[in-house]
Amino acid sequence: MQLLTDRYHDRIAGTLSCYDRVVITGTLPRLCFAEGMTGYLYEKGIRIFDYAGFAQPFRERLRQNAEELAKTNGIEIQFISKSSLRKETIVQNILSQRGDASGLVCILSAMELCETYRPWHNKKTGQTYLKANSSKCLHYYFYFIDEVFGLCYVRVPTWCPFRLQIYFNGHNYLAHQLKNARISFRLVDNAFLDIDDFSKAQQLADNFDVEILHQFLDRCADSYCPIYREFEQTYHWSIMQAEYATDIVFKKQKDLQAIYEQLIATAIHTVKPENIATFLGRRLHGKYQDEMGNQYNVRIQGSRIKHIMGKQAIKMYDKFSQILRIETTTNQVTFFKHYRTVEHRNGSQSKKVAAMKKNIYSLNPLKGCLNAANRRYLEFISAIEDRKAGKQRLLKITRPVKENQRSYKGFNFFDEDDQRLLCSILKGAFNISGFQNKHLKQLLNGKSSSQISRILKRLKTHGLIRKIRNTYKYYLTRLGKKVLLTALKIKELVIIPELDYKTLA
Repeated sequence: MQLLTDRYHDRIAGTLSCYDRVVITGTLPRLCFAEGMTGYLYEKGIRIFDYAGFAQPFRERLRQNAEELAKTNGIEIQFISKSSLRKETIVQNILSQRGDASGLVCILSAMELCETYRPWHNKKTGQTYLKANSSKCLHYYFYFIDEVFGLCYVRVPTWCPFRLQIYFNGHNYLAHQLKNARISFRLVDNAFLDIDDFSKAQQLADNFDVEILHQFLDRCADSYCPIYREFEQTYHWSIMQAEYATDIVFKKQKDLQAIYEQLIATAIHTVKPENIATFLGRRLHGKYQDEMGNQYNVRIQGSRIKHIMGKQAIKMYDKFSQILRIETTTNQVTFFKHYRTVEHRNGSQSKKVAAMKKNIYSLNPLKGCLNAANRRYLEFISAIEDRKAGKQRLLKITRPVKENQRSYKGFNFFDEDDQRLLCSILKGAFNISGFQNKHLKQLLNGKSSSQISRILKRLKTHGLIRKIRNTYKYYLTRLGKKVLLTALKIKELVIIPELDYKTLA
């Protein structure tokens, strides 16, 4: 399949894939769950119902620490009283006057929900312990510019168990690596409009050093939440949210705009739930209950389409009208699986495909999963964007084909039986694990196994499917994917709208 990046290579300055927005949470292992905190209080000889008195001094010390940092850096702590005020807007206004020098930019505070505990006495068992609870407490947001990670923030709650939240952007980290490698670039916001050596930049992005990140996170805890040392524990860092972006940088805005509207319009009508699951490397089953679908938005910056599957999403939009960005976002790292060492409860270990761990050292294997999702989406839009080639292939499979003196009729996309068959083999689950005679028999009610076998032969003869050797499984060929997607596009975007319009007229 010829990708967009190959088809328009003469109009593209380069392609780059790297982490964009990353949010990390820090938890104190002993205190981050109710049973652990209960055990800690008993160990220290503190009554469970004195929990609030135990936590109060730490709140005061965090407040003092914030005030000292503000005084040292010559800034004032700004309290955000209205949720409608965007912190990012406040920070950007300050940066426009302050500049991008390293150091503390501002400190914002706000009353927000936090995870906490409440004392509880169980009359049935006679036990006294802490139960998980949520309440509002004062949070500090420390925005600063780090030499390595650029503009970041640390969110510090002033109430136990002091769960931290730290944000950084992978493009800023890559910019630092490019400076060290003496490669010229132009970074605007969170996108590279130009890089002297895109190939070298991709190598640097692929070699993301999690150890450097770990040291940075520990320094953040030391500076902005120093009271954690009182608990004789170190923070455990986990991935809360990660975005991985593939940027196709066009040389001129007009080159991207010439194809972008067509890409968006096609994606809106042709991306189905099965396709979204396939992009993310999963199979869609009947028991799936999370949110799933497409969202289309027109913003000041441009238009964007977003495909959602639970806590995962794939977006496509035009950044600065010059960059075609495909971005996969996850808010649930365990959604993705990879081959890794698994530790069992009996102490043994084995290697198998298992859910991704949440700790920050999963950023490198997670990068592979997110990049693969972007690649599948790029292949999909590349297949449906090439109109001329798709129409030629569509014509090819509508004609009869002879093999061993036997004729196999072409496919009629307006015939109800053919339409049902072709939509069935386009299911996202089949794209991952293939399909067999029995699968089509379930979808094509009333067809016998021998009839399905003749249908499979017909599909294979026209080059739409291929059989895996020594198995009973079939997969769509590249030709099959391109032709069927083109057919759906013609039907959904041309024929049906045209007939609807004439009916109304």
